[in-house]
Amino acid sequence: MNETLRTIHSLRSIHGGFTTQRIDAADLQAILEAAVRAASASARQSYSIIVVDDRADMKEYLQYVGDKALIFCVDYNRLADTAAYLQQPFGCGGLTDFITGSTDTILAAQTAAIAAKSLGIDSLFTNSIHRGDLRQFYAKFNLPGQRCFPLIALILGYAVHPGQPSRGRLTGPGIIHHGQYRQLAAAETGQIVAAYDRPDQNMGLIFRPDPSQSRYFDWFYKVWCKPKDPAQAERKQLELYQVLQTTGFLDNKYGSPAEPG
Repeated sequence: MNETLRTIHSLRSIHGGFTTQRIDAADLQAILEAAVRAASASARQSYSIIVVDDRADMKEYLQYVGDKALIFCVDYNRLADTAAYLQQPFGCGGLTDFITGSTDTILAAQTAAIAAKSLGIDSLFTNSIHRGDLRQFYAKFNLPGQRCFPLIALILGYAVHPGQPSRGRLTGPGIIHHGQYRQLAAAETGQIVAAYDRPDQNMGLIFRPDPSQSRYFDWFYKVWCKPKDPAQAERKQLELYQVLQTTGFLDNKYGSPAEPG
């Protein structure tokens, strides 16, 4: 295994918290320069990266605190401004551009995480951005109201408990499909359930305060991935839809969700 593969295999999400150790400015710059090397459609880099230093802001708006946070946004404003500068037409909007921009953005974010790990800096990806009030988030970070959407945040820092092993990952049936998609057989599903509870696989998270949750998936489906309150879920869906409409990534041509009752 070469050094690049060792770095990738050592990636882990830090849920146990980060120390107060500061990230060197040169290391942060190296991470950012690596992030923008990620592939992007037509080399257009349809994203922006907001660097957050303030721990109170991280806690309030991202729910996690490290030494730095990188907010990755799908963003076409730089491209629109360049078109205006050159007096060229520019078309951007709709779901296709949002998906393409999201792909560019996520590739940059993952590259940043790998670069950070290569420098001994741990990380945590979070979509907590979307759990709070998005309009307040836009105001706080001065995000453009058009052609921009905050997609994911990457918390960076040094782990309180360094040296812990990375979580295992599935690599066989159900994940890798050769030639065409193949539905799992019942026996294969059972093997996946068992794999999550094997200590040597190190896949299941230990979030089981309830003794009745003897398996990882007991916690996963009963606590983490349980059905949401319908009214609350509908309100959040409507908020996301309205923000995407406002930013120009969606329109109501194909219908919109109903107002919550």
